[in-house]
Amino acid sequence: MSSTRSLSHSQAVVMMVAAALLWSIAGVVTRQLESAVRFEVTFWRSAFNALSLLLILPLWRASNRSAHRVMSQPAAVARRSALAGWLHRHWGLLPEAPAFWVSGLCWSVMFTAFMVGLTFTSVANVLIIMAIGPLLTALLSRVVTGQPLALRVWITIVIAGAGMAYMYGGQMLALMASDEAQAHNLIVGSLIALCVPVAGAINWTVVQRSQNHGERIDLVPSVLLGAVISSLATLPLAFPFAATGSDIAWLALLGLCQLAIPCMLAVTAARVLKAPEVSLLALLEVVFGILWPWLWANEAPSSQVLTGGSVVLSALVINELLGWHARAETPRIQVLEAEAARPTDPPPSEKPA
Repeated sequence: MSSTRSLSHSQAVVMMVAAALLWSIAGVVTRQLESAVRFEVTFWRSAFNALSLLLILPLWRASNRSAHRVMSQPAAVARRSALAGWLHRHWGLLPEAPAFWVSGLCWSVMFTAFMVGLTFTSVANVLIIMAIGPLLTALLSRVVTGQPLALRVWITIVIAGAGMAYMYGGQMLALMASDEAQAHNLIVGSLIALCVPVAGAINWTVVQRSQNHGERIDLVPSVLLGAVISSLATLPLAFPFAATGSDIAWLALLGLCQLAIPCMLAVTAARVLKAPEVSLLALLEVVFGILWPWLWANEAPSSQVLTGGSVVLSALVINELLGWHARAETPRIQVLEAEAARPTDPPPSEKPA
């Protein structure tokens, strides 16, 4: 990877757009599966993500060391054992900060809940629920730090909440009158999907507090840790395996191209882009994530989803645009170094899930 000094703003935008487009393929790829279901889907995707990062991370960290962007204390880790020092040098594992392990656990919840949620309800429902992550993070930060939220954030929360209520209320009324089983799946899938932004909010808040206390967290190795935890946790539930060769190929594609590669792209781009830019560009995942299954999997979103989802996304976009000038002096996001956004603003999207 090249140094961010040679990465222009336009190149960073292209990288972030590419990351969002890669994230958006999860739903349509999942709809191509023949036999794999629920926890087996999650196991294979997380396992291939972990394998991809095991291969990519040593190159990533070597590049960061050459550019002086590795922030942890390898000497302190190495004193614990030679093995700990070796694992940390190549993959960033076993740092001293307990927040690293909390972050990894949060990523594992996000990976698992996202894929399981997709097996119960539509791609559009899951993605729109995920889109409220920055607002949940702002609320959690308000509770944990006591910092007041900007008025525009409160207004955005109310409008987005109204859009969600319309979206799910309309769907529930329609399904209760026609198909109670689908109504049950909508409730279960939505509650499972809600774990994604909740875990993301906890993840960001923990990392932010650690940063404020002088502990720097490398987020990319925590993604690897999350993938390992997710695959180990879902392995017993995945038996007996039913995935065909085609299913495994699709899930390998997700592990590499929908998680590992866009993770690297987003981290690199976020060193150049500011928080509002990252948040706005990340919303492309929701738009295209709904579009792809509509075009290629015959999964057309209902009118309630289109209307309510448009309200939610519009509120998020307007919030970012209104806050653009207020955050004009916000330093560029250092995701690798876990620099937090200003506490009165929702942070950028915590992707991927």
